[in-house]
Parts: sequence; structure tokens; C-alpha cells
Amino acid sequence: MQRVTLGRTGLPVSPIAFGTWQLGGDWGAFEEQTAIAAIRAAYDRGINFFDTAQAYGFGASERILGKALHDVRDSVVLATKGGVRKTETGRTRDSSPEFLRAGVEQSLTNLGVEAIDLYQVHWPDPKTPFEETAGALKELVDEGKIKHVGVSNYDAAQMAAFGETLPVETLQPPYHLFRRTAEADILPYARENDIGVLVYGPLGHGLLTGALNASTTFSSDDWRSRHPAFKDDKFVANLAVVDELAKVATELEVTLTQLATAWTLANPAVQVAIIGTRNADHITDAIGAADVRLDADTLARIDAITAKGAQIGGSSPEGPTEP
Repeated sequence: MQRVTLGRTGLPVSPIAFGTWQLGGDWGAFEEQTAIAAIRAAYDRGINFFDTAQAYGFGASERILGKALHDVRDSVVLATKGGVRKTETGRTRDSSPEFLRAGVEQSLTNLGVEAIDLYQVHWPDPKTPFEETAGALKELVDEGKIKHVGVSNYDAAQMAAFGETLPVETLQPPYHLFRRTAEADILPYARENDIGVLVYGPLGHGLLTGALNASTTFSSDDWRSRHPAFKDDKFVANLAVVDELAKVATELEVTLTQLATAWTLANPAVQVAIIGTRNADHITDAIGAADVRLDADTLARIDAITAKGAQIGGSSPEGPTEP
């Protein structure tokens, strides 16, 4: 697969990254060996960029990823995230220097590596000044435990505040056809400041796969079972939009998932789209999105179709919907 440069990091990465949120327990049960097979299929077919997080099963996802890629460590870029702490009642944001340092040490052990290629602050923590978080990560860079520093779910003002102490090298925002708030300020800021952008959720957490219908239900251990975007009138309205998008994909002789993913990559601020799957058979389809080019007329048509739907939010540490 072709490589792109991830902003100011200079890292050469595949434009499709393999994400591992689905291996942390928030999307229902799975077989570990099946997950490992999917990770290896991604690597064998040209993906060299893999993203995980401390909070994805609090070590479970990182350990699976480390196990799957231990013998090819030198030929992959490993990214993880920290700053979400498990509590007796759920999860909370914690980007304090002490918690981040402990998290980096644990992630190094879980992944089985000596240094993390890209470490990202998972969510902005309103209780910890940005300069403290950035200062702690600068120390870890100086110690050689992490190579590059990014943020996830930050807005432009938060990135600017963080950048006063340590430059933000990458941003991981939610971005898909039913969630376009990043277009207003976040993506322009990233582009202006050469911040590498790897977007998550390009398939709308399943909405843009074509696999869901009005009768779809989710298991109780799947966060979507508690999210309003997957219920009632909003869900039905967006499924109708998906049906129209599927017709566009057919005309272009691509799959719906390739169309949705290619749409995110068409934004000039975006270098990488993160795709998560537990099925090795889905990898080839995901990779194909990197070769899809959408012209201005097609993009305008997609905009007109999605304008009929409803914009949605996503999950957060505090619960199934964002605060």
C-alpha cells in the first residue's frame, strides 16, 4: 500500500490504519485468535499503522496487538492513547503527569516494546492544565519512551493551549458523514499547523456499512445499545440516507464502506482513516478505499444526500454519549 506522511511527525504510514477499539470489550465478545488473524491480515496486505488505547479493555487491546505484531515490530508504527482512568463506577479523564507516566509504562509492557511510536492524550482533561500534561509527555519523549505526541478529541483552542508547551504532532478526531463538526475549526487548524490527522469512526460506528437496518439490535455489552443515534427516528432517517449512498457507491463500482472511508480521506487535512474490524475478510475492502478518488461532483452529490440525515455524536469515557 502507498504511504503518506503523518504531518510534522514525518512518519510514513498507510492511509488506512487498523484500529483496535473493538478489541477492548465495548463492542461485545470476540475470539482472541480471530482478532489476531485480522491484525495479521491487515499487516500482510500493506497496513503498517496500528492504533490502540489504554482504555480499550485497560490493557486487553494493547496486549492483543503486541502479541499479533511482536515479530514485525520494526516494520510497523504503533500508536496508543492514555489519560482515561478506570473507576468504581466507570471511567474518568485523567491527564495528570503521574497517571500519564504510569500509563506509558503499562502500555510499554502491554505492547511489548521499548518505545511507543505515537502516544496520544485520549480526551482533554478539564481538571489538569494543558501545560502539565504537555510537560509530562515532553519528559517521556526526552527519556526515549515515546517518540511522537498527539491528542485525540481536542478542539482547536485546546490544541493551541497544549502546543504552548509541546507541539501537537497529530490529532485523532471523530469524523464521518454523520459527524462533520470537525470541519468548522478543528481540521483547518490541523492543516494550517501541519498536524497529522488520523480520523476515527469513518464508517459511523457501523451506520455506513450497510449492515444495519431498522430491526437491528445490539447486545447489552455493545455501547451502541445505549446510544440515541442507533434508536428510533434518527436511526431510521440515517438508514434511508445510507441506502441512497449505497446507490452512489454502486454507480462508482465501489463498496459503500469504501465510499464512506474515501470521503474522509478526500478532506485535504486528513492523512489517515482508522478502520476497526475483527474479521480478516473485511481488510481487503477497507484497503481498497485508499485507491478511491471522489471528484467534486460526486462530493457535492454526497453532501446533498447526507444533508437529509441527522448528525450524531459518539461514545465518551463518561458514558455512551458525549457530555
